[in-house]
Amino acid sequence: MFSKNKAKDTVDKEAREQYEYARERIAKKKNLMRHFVVFLVGSVLLIIINPILGYGDDFFIKDWFVWAILIWTFIFLIHLVNVFLINKFMGKEWEDRQLEKLKALQEKRVAELKKQALQEVTIRENKIAKEQEALKDMTASTKEELPEVKKNNPNQLPQ
Repeated sequence: MFSKNKAKDTVDKEAREQYEYARERIAKKKNLMRHFVVFLVGSVLLIIINPILGYGDDFFIKDWFVWAILIWTFIFLIHLVNVFLINKFMGKEWEDRQLEKLKALQEKRVAELKKQALQEVTIRENKIAKEQEALKDMTASTKEELPEVKKNNPNQLPQ
């Protein structure tokens, strides 16, 4: 904040942003690997438990665990695509570009609102000035029409 070298501050800020981005990517990949391990263990358990427990024999679908594993595989593939493909297209750079676009739109809208407010203020000021001028004209004309009151007897009514 009070440093003399602003370039160092921006380098530190950029390095910190890169570090945070790398940490987020590592966390996403780590969660994907956890999901894969849980998927493998869960699939093996479903395959082993089905014949042991005999669960699903009274269903219409005898091999229900195959469908459960297929659905889980689909969910895992969505997670995989999200981590490796979508993040490349909609990563940090994409977020920064979108942020800049939104900032520009917001600044444009604020400028338009300021211009509109300034126009409204000038219109009101002109209207007030005209009303004040009209009041001055009215008071000047009514002063001319009022009868003179004698100055030595202020309580006397005009005749």
